[in-house]
Amino acid sequence: MSVRTIAAWAALVVTSMSTMACGSGDSSLVAPDSLVVSVGIGEPKFLVPSTTTESNGSDVLHALFTPLVEYDDTFRPVELAAEAITSTDNRVWTIRLKPGWTFHNGEPVTADSYINAWNAGAWGPNAHDGNYFFDKIQGYADLNPRDARTTPTARKLTGLVRKDDLTFEVTLNAPYVNFESMLGYTAFYPLPLAAFSDLGGNIINPRYQEAPIGQGPFKMKGTWQHDQIIETERYDAYAGPIKAKVAGVAFKIYQQLTTQYQDLLAGQLDVVPRMPIENIGSARTDLGDRYKQSPASVIQFLSFPTFDRRFSKPEIRRAISMAIDRDEIANTLFLGSQKALRSFVSPVVPGYRENTCGEWCTFDVAKARALFESAGGRAAVGGRIEIAYNVDGGHKPWVDATCNQLRANLGVECVGNPQPKFAELLTKLEKKEPVGLFRMGWIFDYPAMENYLGPLYTTSGSSNYYGYSNRQFDDLVAQGDRAATPAEATRFYQQAEDILVRDMPVIPLRYEQNNFGHSTRVKNVGMNLFFQVELLDLEANTP
Repeated sequence: MSVRTIAAWAALVVTSMSTMACGSGDSSLVAPDSLVVSVGIGEPKFLVPSTTTESNGSDVLHALFTPLVEYDDTFRPVELAAEAITSTDNRVWTIRLKPGWTFHNGEPVTADSYINAWNAGAWGPNAHDGNYFFDKIQGYADLNPRDARTTPTARKLTGLVRKDDLTFEVTLNAPYVNFESMLGYTAFYPLPLAAFSDLGGNIINPRYQEAPIGQGPFKMKGTWQHDQIIETERYDAYAGPIKAKVAGVAFKIYQQLTTQYQDLLAGQLDVVPRMPIENIGSARTDLGDRYKQSPASVIQFLSFPTFDRRFSKPEIRRAISMAIDRDEIANTLFLGSQKALRSFVSPVVPGYRENTCGEWCTFDVAKARALFESAGGRAAVGGRIEIAYNVDGGHKPWVDATCNQLRANLGVECVGNPQPKFAELLTKLEKKEPVGLFRMGWIFDYPAMENYLGPLYTTSGSSNYYGYSNRQFDDLVAQGDRAATPAEATRFYQQAEDILVRDMPVIPLRYEQNNFGHSTRVKNVGMNLFFQVELLDLEANTP
């Protein structure tokens, strides 16, 4: 998710948390209705829907909110909180809500709950990370002047019109074929009136995210204990079709993945959503059938700051890509839990084509070194290559392995550049601070090929941290967006991907499966393509 959901792998529990009751022991089976399941995550950046674009915060909001749509087995949207979403031209959309839904404070969910939330997310001065998601709605430009120092000329999106208590109309600037699919994303959750300190001014009370009020299957229990825990409990008045079977979910916050795993083995944690690299080899023995795999939409890639003269030449970028043996790292380090990727989108998304990257993602030491030297070699990259990564995601082993390959295959020094947290790395990238190459991951926000292309590579893409810009690419993505059908859109998106092959602003590395484990206290543990635990499936493992 957004992020777009940028994949921020996290986790080491604060030492004082190791005795918390929420993760009380593998050996103690509990009554079905009283189990609180503990899930490992990293410290979220935000917990307001329209500014939560990384996976840690999205995991928590997945418990507290319910989206307008979910997805069927063919990745088509299916109404969930919405009763109907209709359009005759892909530009004007009518959204009718299901009746009877309430927020956790008892406030009814209405059309205004969505309109107010979307206006706040779209209003430029709020600087929400998910602001980009509203740019297709009519009136967005008036809320987001080109010069950020200029006061917006409006506070409300003209494209949002309330029809009645449960119905509102959305008018887009242009037809967008993926709009209904996009409505499943975090940024489009509703907000209660209680979230605002100034409703007319689009101002959300800063205290709101310490205890968010949603309309999902779980509600907050207490407040966000930063770097420690976020506790939730079942919302008994939940109006969704499936009720929670456990009493609550406690999101335990870690700084290291390995500590999550240690806590799982010690009975202090119930679910580890992502296995540490170091423990994949022993997980099957340690956990037996409690170690699981399932499909995921996550891809991992190395990104070039194309605005940095050291990496401005496509030839340098291609050479580095060809010098990396993806298969060796996937097979020996990840033991097959991740697969080599040679395309710019995940294999699970409609429109994926195998090996679109072609020659530039084919491991060939001789060609890589020749291309590297002809483009300036060591001198061109300033004498060495750095790879920035977030320590809280367990990336050091594969970054070190990649550096070893570049050192051996290109004859250039390579070192890792560790950053404490993914949020801190993103902040440096937003400021264009020099960090060298940097690792990125992506979970789709909604199941469309465009979601891997628009946010990451268009000139104005919200997660284009590399400064990449190609007008032809932008035009092809825009044509896909305006297509009449998903099939027609895919043809344009595939042409856009072909341009990425030529320019290589990033190096595709691997696509992931969900690799996760759980305690004996819980059963029916699964994860979806968004790298989220399927919370409504969780059940206590009773005698």
